[in-house]
Amino acid sequence: MSETQVENSVPHAILHNDYATQWMGIEVVEVSDGHAVITMTLRQEMLNGFGIGHGGMIFALADTAFALSCNPQGGSDETITVASGADVNFLKPAIPGRVLTATGNRVSQQGRSGIYDIKVTQPAGDGSIETVAEFRGRSRTVPKPKNR
Repeated sequence: MSETQVENSVPHAILHNDYATQWMGIEVVEVSDGHAVITMTLRQEMLNGFGIGHGGMIFALADTAFALSCNPQGGSDETITVASGADVNFLKPAIPGRVLTATGNRVSQQGRSGIYDIKVTQPAGDGSIETVAEFRGRSRTVPKPKNR
């Protein structure tokens, strides 16, 4: 699939069959080599028992920005880049109804291994932007599975 085909249908090749991302309502704002910006509105079914954003939802949003940052926009016939590990620090509660933004950037790429930082933000009550979470992902590029 060419980059032109991807741009005309889905903003990134890995989103074609990504039903989790579709359910979460994630929208791609920007994507380029080693960089992605995505958004998601925090819905009621994404909240924990305290009425704030469930950590798993915030992690999933950051993980999606990570995946888009790691893989070529048009996909690859030979390889995929997957997470080999990730850490997240939750800094502020995510507030229901707010639009969360995850911005991912490549920090380092050495051979088949990479490091990516993803920042998840939301608008604050005073109109400023506050950081909800910081995510650091470690990637590994591997051969594409033959069963795909």
